[in-house]
Amino acid sequence: MNIKKPTTINEYIGSFPNDVQEILEKIRMTIQKAAPDAKEKISYSMPAFDQNGIVVYFAAFKNHIGLYALPSGHETFKEELSKYKSGKGSVQFPLNEPMPFTLITKIVKFRVKENLEKKGKI
Repeated sequence: MNIKKPTTINEYIGSFPNDVQEILEKIRMTIQKAAPDAKEKISYSMPAFDQNGIVVYFAAFKNHIGLYALPSGHETFKEELSKYKSGKGSVQFPLNEPMPFTLITKIVKFRVKENLEKKGKI
């Protein structure tokens, strides 16, 4: 089977069932609002937002949405993320629970600021 890799976030989101598409679009809008200057792209076959480096990635799976804010984003929000399954640079938000959009916003804003500081722009 030859699976076509998405080249845009629209293609990526469009490849999922409608209910998951709605969640992915809301996450996308949440990230756009928190990082209005970030550029959308596909990286590692996942939606990513880039502003002076990758801010976050996100991806849909059978039972969860993965958010990848690199180790620093997860370490900084360790306590708030503790109720979710996570790894060094990832967290899983179950599809059968409300998405923590406020927390996603905080993580994205933190990552934008961190990237700006690393580039010496703050």
